[in-house]
Amino acid sequence: MKLHHISFNNLRRRKGKMIFLILGLFVGVATVVSLLSITETMTRDVEDRLDRFGANIVMVPRSDNLSLSYGGITVGDVSYQTAEFDESRMKNIRQIENARNIGIIAPKVIGTTTIKNKKVLLVGMDFKSELALKTWWQLDGEPPSAANELIVGTDAAEALHVAVGDNLIIAERGFTVAAILQRTGASEDGVIMGDLHEIQEILHKRGKVSLVEVVAFCRGCPVSEIVLQIAEKFPDARVTALEQVVMSKMQSVEMFRSFSYGIAILVSAIGALLVFVTMMGAVNERTREIGIFRAIGFRQGHVMQIVLMEAFIIGLISGLLGFIGGSLITWAVVPLILKGGSGPVLNLGFGGISILLGVSLSLLASLYPARKASRLDPSEALRAL
Repeated sequence: MKLHHISFNNLRRRKGKMIFLILGLFVGVATVVSLLSITETMTRDVEDRLDRFGANIVMVPRSDNLSLSYGGITVGDVSYQTAEFDESRMKNIRQIENARNIGIIAPKVIGTTTIKNKKVLLVGMDFKSELALKTWWQLDGEPPSAANELIVGTDAAEALHVAVGDNLIIAERGFTVAAILQRTGASEDGVIMGDLHEIQEILHKRGKVSLVEVVAFCRGCPVSEIVLQIAEKFPDARVTALEQVVMSKMQSVEMFRSFSYGIAILVSAIGALLVFVTMMGAVNERTREIGIFRAIGFRQGHVMQIVLMEAFIIGLISGLLGFIGGSLITWAVVPLILKGGSGPVLNLGFGGISILLGVSLSLLASLYPARKASRLDPSEALRAL
């Protein structure tokens, strides 16, 4: 008979205690797997939402002048001569080292004109890029499909008394209002947005860009490095990463992650303590059995192998069941805490972690009881017969 046969037979004879040990470790491993899975899902969901939130890098021409606006209020009616970028240089953004992390590039040209005796801010843009960037925009009407179609902000539409389908004459050019942008509470409410090249012609800024918004946030995306790389390509630009929203969201996730780790360690420690106490009791109950093994020639290492083999089997089963149970808990809990978010993804890597955790906890908790059993004096054990 081999040593592992003895271990299997011992577990079969003590099914109740084996089930008790497996349940104890199962709870610990399942808790760890579920907390790690929920945290990973929350992190991915936050990052996906931030990917859709909008630009997190803004590039504008560098200026020596100080801003005369605060909180959306502009002081005075002072305007400065501002420089613009050449539109042909936009391809340089795609040539930086981390170009694979660049998502959407949305260039704009900005200027003022007079429509119906009112001074209006015009913004020229690539509608395809802009609408992909501003996914929260709600349009009354259809997105522009031609160069002579416009999107008008709510405030601008009210001031100019225009509606969807109306015609507007801008610098002797005819345009059609394709859509009215519903109120956003941002600067878009008071502007008229048109095709980038059409507005460049109207503003006499052919081939010029006043502002560039870049989406570069992604999972593990080095935003700060991308900012530096863009700044190297555009030394005449001020490149800014809008990291406040990103950092606040990720800090919340990190706090939950730290809390999850604390709970996981506590539950795992309780499971290991349960195994330790039960194994110690099993060793004390099996004094006569171990004494017989020692008397018939089993060495200390053989006795330790028998006890640790039992612990290994218990840990392996607990790890497998813990992974399955933790995954089921995650699938049940995530829809409750992330309504409207993406569902959890089965991470097979957590399967390996759960098995390793279950086996490690079981072996560590059984190490002292196994050592005690191996050092049992055969003569003292046989006196109990």
